[in-house]
Formats: sequence, C-alpha cells, structure tokens
Amino acid sequence: MKSSIASIESFGTVDGPGIRTVVFFNECKLRCIYCHNPEMWNKGKNNMTDIELVESILKNRLYFGKSGGVTFSGGEPLLQKEFLVSVCKKLKKENIHIALDTCGVGTNYDEEILKYVDLVLLDIKHTNSDGYLKITRTNNFNKQEEFINKLNKLNKKVWIRQVIVPNITDSIEYIKSLKEYLKKIKNIEKIDFLPYHKLGEEKYIKLNIPYACKNISEMDKDKCNELYEKFKNL
Repeated sequence: MKSSIASIESFGTVDGPGIRTVVFFNECKLRCIYCHNPEMWNKGKNNMTDIELVESILKNRLYFGKSGGVTFSGGEPLLQKEFLVSVCKKLKKENIHIALDTCGVGTNYDEEILKYVDLVLLDIKHTNSDGYLKITRTNNFNKQEEFINKLNKLNKKVWIRQVIVPNITDSIEYIKSLKEYLKKIKNIEKIDFLPYHKLGEEKYIKLNIPYACKNISEMDKDKCNELYEKFKNL
C-alpha cells in the first residue's frame, strides 16, 4: 500500500510532546488564506509504502524517550485513511505514541483512525461558519463540528491550535467566542495561539498562486501573547 508523503522531519519538538518524527502528508480540502504549505494542497504521486514509512519512523525511536513519538501532519492526513490506519496499527504493535495534527476535515472513516491515536492537535479555523468560510474558502464548518463530536465520543486528548491573524482572529470579541466554543470539547490539555507569519509567501510566488494575505501584516508576537493572557483570564 502506497501514499503521498511530502516530507518527514526526524527531530520535531513543537508538534506534540517530547521529540517526535513528523510526517507531512500531501492533500488538503481546505484553502486557508494563511496556509504556508500550498505545495501540499494536492495529493500528487504515491511515493512511500506503509512498511517503508513505519521503518523510517522506527529508526528514530531511540530519540523518543518516554514522551515522544510520531505526529502525522500535512496537508490533511485524514484524507489518506486506509494508509494511515495500516501505519498506525503497525506502530501500535511497537508501542509508539501517535499524535494527529488535523483540521478535522477528513472522511467518515475518521473514527477508525482515531482508535489508534493518543493525542489530537486540532486546528480551529474559526468559531462560526461565516468566519470559517472567509479563512478556509470552503463550506466545511459542519465537518469541524462533526469531528469534535467524534473526539468527545472517543475521549481523545486534545491540544488546540488557533492561528491569530490581524483583523480576523485578533480581537477581544473573537477570543471570547473561542473561549465559549472550546467548552464543547472534552479533554483539552493545552491551547496554543500561533501568530500568523509570511514564511510561506515565497512558495506562492514559485507556484504562481495568488497569496490571499499579501496585504495582511504579520501578527506581532507580543500582542499575540497579550491576547492569550486575556483569553486565559476570561
């Protein structure tokens, strides 16, 4: 069985606990205006088998220690469902901690994948359908909602990720709505505010894709931290 893998990072420290191997899958249904990996939007050619990927991950297991493991990211790993289940089954036999970095827009097969996942890094795009459409340029807000229900049903541990974009998600009104929205998610262990940056802009130029955030300034990190403190104190 083969799948389309964009890249593998062997020493990740920000995509889950401990030291992790981070696998970036190609293909995503969303077209987020601030996406910094547009080269992963389309699936492309299948270039790695499930056995090859498992072997690549296991080569790094000595670095994992007690808290590390593998994180599947993208793109959207949920879209390559059969492949991901096969890989997860093999890794679980080796007692590898599995994290899934996702926006929750996959398929009806999500629950089968989640059975093998220890931690979900959930990217919240917006707290209402209009804002979600503006950011992702898709009508998949209901998919985000459905995925949250699946997480609750299976009692999965969750880390929340929220990108803070000037004039879109950086207002007090928005973080109040976020605080309220997150009440529906069980087992939240951590919440991260990620300041919007333009590190991916050059990729759009090379790919000849219009960059939707061209006129939006990068998010000031100090202001982002201030918003997070206000969020915590709401």
